[in-house]
Amino acid sequence: MGNIEHNPTLTQVADAFLSHLPPEERGKIQAEVSKFVRWLGSSRQVKDISPVDVASYGEQIIPSAVKPLRSFLTYIQKKGFSSINLAPHLRAKKTSSKTATIWQGGQAQVTLTAQGYAKLEKELASLKSQRSRVIEEIQKAAADKDFRDNAPLAAAREQKAHLEGRIQGLEATLNLARIMGEDQDISRAKFGDTVVLSDLSSGKEFSYTLVDPREANPAKGKLSVASPLGKAILDKEKGQTVEVVAPAGTFRCRIENIMALSTEGEVGPQ
Repeated sequence: MGNIEHNPTLTQVADAFLSHLPPEERGKIQAEVSKFVRWLGSSRQVKDISPVDVASYGEQIIPSAVKPLRSFLTYIQKKGFSSINLAPHLRAKKTSSKTATIWQGGQAQVTLTAQGYAKLEKELASLKSQRSRVIEEIQKAAADKDFRDNAPLAAAREQKAHLEGRIQGLEATLNLARIMGEDQDISRAKFGDTVVLSDLSSGKEFSYTLVDPREANPAKGKLSVASPLGKAILDKEKGQTVEVVAPAGTFRCRIENIMALSTEGEVGPQ
């Protein structure tokens, strides 16, 4: 395993994995592996990455990203950095035609926590500020009358197109968003609650806050309600056992506690 320490971080293992790839393959795989590492937490130890983390990341990616990431996850197990084969748990989310139709009609409603809504508003403001700077760059680059080989102009236009797409997506999400209220059954796990679970096979306890896929980030304990585990937990009560069937086997856990998020943003037991 070279100079990698006994309990390496994701970044360390990713660097080792990429360094052994042929140059012609490395470029294609590096971008996806880097995004995966950033999303899960670059300083996290590989031994702490769970199947739930990997499955949740699958909710965020397109099908073409699955193959390179599975090769990385397979490398992790083969090198002995994880006792779990994480690769089978990575699957890209499939968007049904029905879902697509709802979005095109502008009818889909998004439920967000107050913190999640504020975070998206902050990101939107930042992107609009970036767009203003890029527009200035385009104007400066366009002052060069020779458009045949104007790389700065092409790069600025490409960046503006990317920003416009993200801005439009955020504006649509915020327009359709409903901030989570407190009108639901408080005895059951619901959107915005923090749920403490115990793995029935290992006895290990862990907690997740149930959030919209747009807020999901397992590295920060935020679990998508659209993920397999999120769906299994939703509307369940304290003490109940839930099962998630995955390609690598059945994951069973018990709900030890449910903590609701108050309007002030504080978490308290139900």
